[in-house]
Amino acid sequence: MTTVHAVLPDGIDDPARPSGGNVYDRRVCDGLAALGWAVHEHAVAGFWDRPDAAALAALAGVLAGIPDGAVVLLDGLIASAAPEVLVPEARRLRLVVLVHMPLGDRPRDEDARRREHAVLSAAAGVVTTSAWARARLLELYALPAGAVHVAHPGADTAELTSGTATGGALLCVAAITFDKGHDLLLEALATISDLTWSCVCVGRLDRDPAFVDAMRRRSLDGRVQFPGPRRGAELDRSYAAADVLVLASRAETYGMVVIEALARGLPVIAADIGGLTEALGHGADEIRPALLIPPDDAAALAAALRSWLGDGQLRARLRRAAMQRRESLPGWSNTTSVLAAVLAEASR
Repeated sequence: MTTVHAVLPDGIDDPARPSGGNVYDRRVCDGLAALGWAVHEHAVAGFWDRPDAAALAALAGVLAGIPDGAVVLLDGLIASAAPEVLVPEARRLRLVVLVHMPLGDRPRDEDARRREHAVLSAAAGVVTTSAWARARLLELYALPAGAVHVAHPGADTAELTSGTATGGALLCVAAITFDKGHDLLLEALATISDLTWSCVCVGRLDRDPAFVDAMRRRSLDGRVQFPGPRRGAELDRSYAAADVLVLASRAETYGMVVIEALARGLPVIAADIGGLTEALGHGADEIRPALLIPPDDAAALAAALRSWLGDGQLRARLRRAAMQRRESLPGWSNTTSVLAAVLAEASR
């Protein structure tokens, strides 16, 4: 039996802390086990954006208990921030880093870039979730092209949404943070208050409480709701009640909520950033199932929303493209197979 040790952030199964990265980690760990791998999970607590001595010591303790020559799959949230622990361990362990978001892509954060570079250069393999992220890592760090792989997130089959006649049920699924662009979304919505719409912003409220408070104060007379995180059947109902997914993100490696929406035939209005266009793909007739706007542009988002709400033919065309794209979405078995091949290569 092939063995892998998965080093993961603490709380990936916590329903109060849903994220695309957590879902991805859980699905690939379960998928590897289904393929016959012995998967040993090691959860490490810590604030990994800026890990303190206690977090680094906890990580070092976990790795010290893993036998020489073992294959270790590390969530990049942990790995990219801990070169002082991982670079020495790379001499005796086969480290494979799963990069959900390149930390070195942050503007003017040279320290994050230096630390991530050290870890990825020492790793036996690197896996990321989009071709965009792979290209960005190669650009940032001049890594060997053959060492960096893409394992796109999968999509579960889901029931088609029925939509409403007016298209006015807007849904945003993202943690309420500056990076996810809720301030841009509310600015755009304020300029189309003359139209009929409502917006539900599903997502964690604990990442930046001051930002959340500011957004709630701008809820436009209750037309924008912030119900907190949802998952499972509750999240399914949110998608089922929506006409369109809206994302004003300032950074996305792939955008798993995009394929969650497309799996239900739900069109998208989103900023044209990172790997989002990769996730969107095209319908069978090459029509993209989305309206794409420039990043950080509230006026362009408002114009796209106004077009969506005011043009029934546009809505029908994008919904048709979303239903077509739904048929070509990869499953999680594809994701796991790619990752298993990378881990097997690292073990040799």
